[in-house]
Amino acid sequence: MSQDLAAFVRAELAKPVPDAVRAFGEALAQESQAQAVLFYGSILRTGDLTGVLDFYILTRRPPEGLLERWLWPRVGFRQIDAEGTPLRAKVATLSLAAFRRAARGEALDTTIWARFVQPAALVFARDEEAKDAVVGAIAAAAETAARYAAVLGPASGPADAFWKSLFRRTYRAEFRVEKPGREGEIVGFHRARYAALLPLAWRSAGLPFSQDGSAFTPGLTPVERRRLRRAWRRRQRAGKPLNLARLMKAAFTFDGAARYAAWKIERHTGVAVPVTPFRERHPILAAPGVLIRLWRAKSPPSR
Repeated sequence: MSQDLAAFVRAELAKPVPDAVRAFGEALAQESQAQAVLFYGSILRTGDLTGVLDFYILTRRPPEGLLERWLWPRVGFRQIDAEGTPLRAKVATLSLAAFRRAARGEALDTTIWARFVQPAALVFARDEEAKDAVVGAIAAAAETAARYAAVLGPASGPADAFWKSLFRRTYRAEFRVEKPGREGEIVGFHRARYAALLPLAWRSAGLPFSQDGSAFTPGLTPVERRRLRRAWRRRQRAGKPLNLARLMKAAFTFDGAARYAAWKIERHTGVAVPVTPFRERHPILAAPGVLIRLWRAKSPPSR
C-alpha cells in the first residue's frame, strides 16, 4: 500500500456523515464489541435517512458455527429511534481478519473489494490500530479492484471505462439484479474520484501504465494478463453459486427479517403488516399469511 493511496483512503473514510448515522453506528459497535463500523451505500451519497442504511460491523473474532464462517457475512435488520425519527439499517457482520483477506482478493468472493472500492465512511473505530487496519483493507480493496479493471476494461481508455467494465462484470458474477446502466450511475456520481483513484491504485499495486491526457493504458505483461484472466474466471464461475448459497442462508438466519419485510411492504404498498411474535420467529412460515393480507388489502371491494 503506497502512502498516496493510504492518504486518499484515510481522508475519504473520515468524511462527515449525519450525526444520527454516526450515533447509530456507535450503538451497533457497542452492542457487538466491534473493532470498526463502516457506513456505505446510496444513503452515504444522498443523505436520505428515510431509506435503509447500510452498515458493515467488523469484529475481532469470527462468528461461531461453520456455516457462518464459510458463508459470511451474518446479516440482520435493525431499527432505532433517533430523537423521534425512526432509523432503519441493514447490518452485515464479519471479522476484521476475514474482511482484510477478502479485500486483498484472497478469496473467490468479489463482493468485498467490489463494494469497498466505492465510497465508504468509518463511523466507529475502537482505536488507532483498528483504524489503520481498516484503512489498509480498503486500500487493498482498491488495489484488487483496479487489477481486475485493468484486465476486464479496454486496452486503453478513460478511467471511467475501466470502472464501468469492472462493476458491470462483478454485478453479473454476483447474481445481483441491477438495472441496465447501473455501473454508469455509480461512476457518474463520483467521476472525479474514480479518475483520481485508478492511477493511485495501479501505482500502489505495482501495475505499470501510461497516461495520455485522460486516457490510461495498463502495461500488463502477457503472463500477468493470463494470470488475472484465469483468476477472474474462477471468481466468475463461483460467484452465482456462492451468492445463491448466501441468499438461502439469509432466508433462515436474517435477524429481523419479519420487521424488514413489514417495513418494505408498507413503504412500497401502503399496507401495514403487524409484526406478531409468530411472524418474528418464523418469517418464512408466516409469508403466505402476509401475502393473503396484502392481496386482500389491495383487492377492490366487492359490490
